[in-house]
Amino acid sequence: MSEHNSSDPKKQLRRAIGPWDLLLFNVASVLGPRWIAVAAHNGTSSVSLWLLAATFFFLPTTYIIAELSTRFPEEGGLYTWSKKAFGEFHGFVAGWTYWIYTFFYFPGLLIASVAMCSYVGGSGAAHLATNRTFLITGSFILLFFAVYLNMIGVGVGKWLQNAGGVGTYIPLLMLVGLGGYLGFVHGSVTHFTWSNIRPAWNWDTLNFWPQIAFAFGGLELASAMSEEIRDPHRTFPRAILGSGISIVLIYIAGTMALLAILPPGVVDPKSGVFGALASGSTTLHMAWFGIFAAILVVFGNAGGVGATVAGVARIPFVVGIDRYMPAAFGKIHPRWKTPWISILVQAGISCTILLLIQLNETVNGAYQILVDAATILYFIPFVYMYAAIIRLAYRADRAANKDAVLIPGGRLGVWIAGLMGLSIVLAAIGLSFVPPAEAAHKWLFELKLVGGTLGGILLGLVLYYRGVRAKRREAAQSAAG
Repeated sequence: MSEHNSSDPKKQLRRAIGPWDLLLFNVASVLGPRWIAVAAHNGTSSVSLWLLAATFFFLPTTYIIAELSTRFPEEGGLYTWSKKAFGEFHGFVAGWTYWIYTFFYFPGLLIASVAMCSYVGGSGAAHLATNRTFLITGSFILLFFAVYLNMIGVGVGKWLQNAGGVGTYIPLLMLVGLGGYLGFVHGSVTHFTWSNIRPAWNWDTLNFWPQIAFAFGGLELASAMSEEIRDPHRTFPRAILGSGISIVLIYIAGTMALLAILPPGVVDPKSGVFGALASGSTTLHMAWFGIFAAILVVFGNAGGVGATVAGVARIPFVVGIDRYMPAAFGKIHPRWKTPWISILVQAGISCTILLLIQLNETVNGAYQILVDAATILYFIPFVYMYAAIIRLAYRADRAANKDAVLIPGGRLGVWIAGLMGLSIVLAAIGLSFVPPAEAAHKWLFELKLVGGTLGGILLGLVLYYRGVRAKRREAAQSAAG
């Protein structure tokens, strides 16, 4: 029996992702122009916050993901690692929260993406970035496009992610060039000093810190597709190193360039990058420059959505195979060889939340709820990942695995990396519950945030124990037979 005809759904997956595909996938899934806009809106102190997050969160996380991805190159990523370290229940909690974070992440990503796309029409169309009807309609269209391409196969969907990586990075390089030129010739509108780039530790900064840490998340996404990657032991470390360095540099340079063009107070946290490009292009009488960048980011945003659709959908697929979610999630499309049920359910729920979250909120208020809820749910499986790397370091097969790329420093290095990452995500989860100053009704903001996150987790526990009971019944029937 050939692999593609095997009864094991995972053996029907196609290894279609190569080294450059994975590097661009990482860029598309991690790098976000909206995070540069959020950082610039926070002010000059964001420069040092990027450096702190890169040193104490992103760097140890890249080491951890490189080790776990090469030690256990299996479909499921965070779910599989947590299950190996702590058992079925904890693996499910990690996988479930990682999946449902996208229900809140997708709407926020889609709203920000469509807001940026409004600049394709030039500065005259910039008002659409805050038009609710335009944002919601565009979000549905963008999600449909990403879902369709990833349903018909990873060999097709990877080109969307490749275009996303290129279409995200080039506009940010254009921003850096434009900001650098305007700052040199006309002078920066924001004055940078050693004093004002240091963190200003106030409530606004504390509320912003989880977002800047979240902006570095996404490198783990590709590990959920390990059995669709060619030569994962060699491909993972190279792609992680290359994408990691390029992401840190562009986040810092892009934030400084944006602040050279616009002052923090006028930067829109959703589409500020393209507001700056449009403003700078108008100053230089080069309107085409900003429009060209906005056209590129249409592909960049579609690729970012596509990368998240592709990676996260593999989690309920593997959990469905393990029978802790309805069996339909573990099915492969007979023609396209993709976990299509998982992809469709994920998209459908995200669309519903996109509509519900708009009730009694401003556009920016609704966006902030989505960002905070996604941050909380996203970092729960990271708690498991950082604990898992420490637990799995004591397995005998760690040193024996010659294909694995291990964290330097032995077990001490593992403890340092794990504890650094763990402290950051625990702080990020706690600080995400602090409502921002612009929230229309702080009590309603908190109610939606707490209710959404707790409700999602409780639903997962119901499904888990339903699966446990079903497996026990089948085991008892099999024993009786």
